[in-house]
Amino acid sequence: MSGRDFVFEKVAEQNKWRRECINLIASENVTSSWVDMAYKSDFSHRYAEGLPYQRGYQGTRVIDELEELANREFARALGGKKADVRPISGAIANMAAMRAFTKRGHLLASLSVPCGAHSSHTKGGVAGGILGLNTMELPFDAEEWRIDVDLASKLIECAKPRLAVVGASLIPFPLEIEGIAETCKNVGCPLIYDAAHVFGLIFSGEFQKPFREGADLITSSTHKTFPGPQGGIIISRDGEGWERVEQAIFPRILSNHHLHRIPALLVAFYEMREFGRAYSRQVLRNAKRLAESLYDLGFDVVAEERGFTESHQVVVDMRKQGGGKEPARKLEKANIILNKNLLPWDDRGAVENPSGLRIGVQEMTRFGMKRDEMEEIAELIARVVLKGEEPQKVKKDVIALRKEFQQIHYTWEWSNEG
Repeated sequence: MSGRDFVFEKVAEQNKWRRECINLIASENVTSSWVDMAYKSDFSHRYAEGLPYQRGYQGTRVIDELEELANREFARALGGKKADVRPISGAIANMAAMRAFTKRGHLLASLSVPCGAHSSHTKGGVAGGILGLNTMELPFDAEEWRIDVDLASKLIECAKPRLAVVGASLIPFPLEIEGIAETCKNVGCPLIYDAAHVFGLIFSGEFQKPFREGADLITSSTHKTFPGPQGGIIISRDGEGWERVEQAIFPRILSNHHLHRIPALLVAFYEMREFGRAYSRQVLRNAKRLAESLYDLGFDVVAEERGFTESHQVVVDMRKQGGGKEPARKLEKANIILNKNLLPWDDRGAVENPSGLRIGVQEMTRFGMKRDEMEEIAELIARVVLKGEEPQKVKKDVIALRKEFQQIHYTWEWSNEG
């Protein structure tokens, strides 16, 4: 077999395998055929350094129009004044926003990774490891599953960080940010809301409204609950300091910014504007039903008193089962894909076998699954993790269920959805 044939064989293997899986990775989604058509184009070969109509290259007149349109549409939709779709990932969006408002040695306030922060917010990630920022952790109430706003506000008032970041990769509930935002304003500290996981829910009006609650910037990826191409975005509420954001993106961090993303992202924008509310509402219903079903089957789903979840995520405490590593591995053998995850009570050294599982329903919702299927998925998970059935035996039932859900919903081919 030639190297070329091996590559195409592996691509076909991936395509077939993941179509036979129940994918519950909370940071993934699938794009529609419309987005895919816009994604594969001549733009994938081209360069456009800088801002629309201010490029260092010729031949950019078409991407100038599309990129300017994308910036305008996203800013308006989120209630902001400025947007920039050039970041090629959520982490790059965070890096650019942090770089715009800080210098090496400045203090950044954020959550810790066990309490939900993305690694880019932390000392060991982009913030400390690349930008050289000092970091302080905002207090988190693990029993209530919320930021301790009073204590966080006091710490910010005392320490006077140069920048604060809220938002999380582990985010079953909206974050109470109004009190923090007020304190940040008083000490002259911009507040970033990292919306990567819940961007689609926010876009659709089904989660919280960060700008109304006091955030100065929203950073995000564009491929989780928002089912667009992989990439990032930064949006500013009032445009203050926006030139610094633009300069941080280019020339400081990026050169070219993967132009083929832009038309595909715009198609996803219009798709979500038309179908996003119905999609997001079904995501929320599905997450709630999956959490309830797992709890009824004997799993320790976090935040029972708060109703388990108000996002696309379900978080399960697996300490009674010895941690999240082995259950996640066994479930993959059964074609159920999810991830182990640090939880607030974990030490950072537990990263190899943290106590949690993080589950997201946004992709299976996109394939048309509803609450009845969530109950079936919970039972399949329980058969592997709690009842000890052989993963290969359960895999047959997973494939049979998944076979009925192959078409992507909440797009123009499914205009009666919701």
